[in-house]
Amino acid sequence: MAAPPHGGRLVNRVARGARAERLAGEANDVPTIELSEVQAYDVANIAHGVYSPLEGFLTENDYVSVLKEGRLSNDLPWTIPVVLDVEQPLARELLGSDVALSLNGVRFAIMNIEDAYVWDKKEMAAKVFGTADPSHPGVQLVMSSKGQVLVGGKVEQFVELPEPFERYRLWPKETRVLFEQLGWRTIAAFQTRNAPHMGHEYIMKSALSFVDGLLINPLVGWKKPGDFRDEAIVTAYEALLNNYFPRQSYVFSVLRMPMRYAGPREAVHHAIVRKNFGATHMIVGRDHAGVEGFYGPYDAWKEFEKYPDLGITPLFLREAFYCSKCGGIVNEKICPHDESYRVRISGTEIRKALLRGEVPPPTMMRPEVARVLLSMRDKLFV
Repeated sequence: MAAPPHGGRLVNRVARGARAERLAGEANDVPTIELSEVQAYDVANIAHGVYSPLEGFLTENDYVSVLKEGRLSNDLPWTIPVVLDVEQPLARELLGSDVALSLNGVRFAIMNIEDAYVWDKKEMAAKVFGTADPSHPGVQLVMSSKGQVLVGGKVEQFVELPEPFERYRLWPKETRVLFEQLGWRTIAAFQTRNAPHMGHEYIMKSALSFVDGLLINPLVGWKKPGDFRDEAIVTAYEALLNNYFPRQSYVFSVLRMPMRYAGPREAVHHAIVRKNFGATHMIVGRDHAGVEGFYGPYDAWKEFEKYPDLGITPLFLREAFYCSKCGGIVNEKICPHDESYRVRISGTEIRKALLRGEVPPPTMMRPEVARVLLSMRDKLFV
């Protein structure tokens, strides 16, 4: 059976039919808050159960508890604050009332503002990212928030947001049905924000050797400059999966969720989210959700020790590399040979080769993947 949803119940805050029509009418008669794309898709993820048990943006009690303890106020593990910032006069005016939430001028959800509270951006950055260094991309995202006040309360979505990769978007209620139809009892989720290289393939297949199937679930949406664009990631995975994975061994679905680069805390968050999709296991690799040396290579593994009640099993898989003596992709636990035989799989070197118009070495990336990336060379990176 798929893993139970986090908190025991899959949240559904999506209105359909007559109720959706009624909410759309009400949205025309209440104040409107225009959201960023990141905030708007957080609403969609709340409404569709991706962030279960959340039914809306965090109220103050939960926010404080998440920052200090990495748990909601009811003690359920939750490591990343999902919040909505507004300017202080607006928060005072709207407290206790309903508002419409809008993206690009289109009202798509209703929120009841139950709580409004002042936040300290530097404190949030320090707690979530372990640093307030302005060079950290997650810190930059937080510090760019304009509102002095956070508002919390339940949301209800009545219009679906656009998704350029609709053919690959599955919500938790859909993946759960699909896993049941496939007869999978154990599902390992793989999180990625990059085009796949040989190391990614190695750890996915290592996990697949002892679970029924994989949920390959790359993030699309906001990322830092220099990361692969969404189109490149999706196209590269199509090439890899079509050529090197048995069709019945995986489900491929995109998740529109911002990459926060929060290292250990975000690794746990990624596991909670994939638990809601039905995964029983979460692949946690080297420097999971890390960035530019802010975290140790296996700090995320230690973070999971704080959450024995997480309800999803982490699979700790070490960095993969090519060993000329072994004759294949291995890791340090199974390869006895020294560095003179090892070819490290470097994302930086792969990017440089692609930008030069060259196919990276086959020890680093499958040629089919490299070729599709080179075909979109001018549109590879954010």
